[in-house]
Amino acid sequence: MTDAADGLAWARERGLGALAERMGIELTEFSVERSVATMPVEGNTQPVGLLHGGAYVVLGESLGSMSANLFAGPDRLAVGIDINATHTSSAVRGRVTGICTPIHLGRSLTVHEIVVTNEDGRRCSTIRITNMIKDAPASGS
Repeated sequence: MTDAADGLAWARERGLGALAERMGIELTEFSVERSVATMPVEGNTQPVGLLHGGAYVVLGESLGSMSANLFAGPDRLAVGIDINATHTSSAVRGRVTGICTPIHLGRSLTVHEIVVTNEDGRRCSTIRITNMIKDAPASGS
């Protein structure tokens, strides 16, 4: 399933999880090839008013892991095994936007890059996540 409308419906039905919801992350586009979400700065800041570095990582991992799971399909599960982030600027107001694209889509590993920009279009953080794809646990396990 790579159709963006089907992917967005799948992701909204599945949900991004309690942490992403608490942080106000909203999906706007979702497919294997490209996923986009926004997150408010307000409520996700460090004491000096900048968007917290961990908030960027939550946005990136939410997009990258969900994208990997869409790629993996219904009988497989993608789980994060490595994540890193480089913060190059700051967001202090409004919303940030994360755009997730695949770098590698393989049988057992996926790698995604998530670029997070502020409302001025300035890159604030670049996140890379690697997910391992494995068989999904049997129902009731």
